[in-house]
Amino acid sequence: MSSSVVLITGALTGIGRAAAVAFAKAGHRVVVSGRKPDAGEALVRELRASGAEAEFVQADVRKEDDVRRLVDRTVERFGRLDVAVNNAGTEGKPGPITDQTAESYAATFDTNVLGVLLSMKHEARVMKGQGSGNIINISSTYGHEGAAGASIYVGSKHAVEGITKSVALELAKSGVRVNAVAPGPTDTGMLTRFTGTPENKAALVTTVPMARLGLSEELANTIVFIASEGASFITGHVLHVDGGKSH
Repeated sequence: MSSSVVLITGALTGIGRAAAVAFAKAGHRVVVSGRKPDAGEALVRELRASGAEAEFVQADVRKEDDVRRLVDRTVERFGRLDVAVNNAGTEGKPGPITDQTAESYAATFDTNVLGVLLSMKHEARVMKGQGSGNIINISSTYGHEGAAGASIYVGSKHAVEGITKSVALELAKSGVRVNAVAPGPTDTGMLTRFTGTPENKAALVTTVPMARLGLSEELANTIVFIASEGASFITGHVLHVDGGKSH
């Protein structure tokens, strides 16, 4: 994976940002994407200051034209696409099923599911032509477990894991690997919003056998590994990085 070209969606905060830093530190060329140009350009300056080649492309993964342009711009800039980390996601609107609406469903599924689907469509288009590549989707412990008060988010992450396994089978003979990384409770802004209060966050920690939150950097290291030659015979897998929560 020497000097691979890495594309990361949802790269401006949390796990996506940590992954961008980790890939850059390992010597790879990085394209970061998100919806906020100021934050994107600031991240690129930071990555370049560390000696990495980096570009920002503004994109909204819910819009196919944006996703197509993002992938095409990556290839125009660096000539290929080796690794794609589909990290863009939203916690949506937590709450009981009786409070959910078609709008709250769409707000979550359009980013978490449609965004992954569109990203994979265009990433696979390029990678199949190359005969090589790695796609890593970011799921969650809630991609294979239930959670009261989070039915829409949980459903969206179950969908991500199902799509990951299916596309891995589609692409298995093409030289393209497709996997998911499923974080447990990780100390990010999204988790703070999702839990709502310090008490709720502390209660969530008690469900983790290792008795702490994960760090974005720990997830980033796992993402770099699953994209590497060290994981060359792994595809269609969901890697749980959750302190023992999925047991």
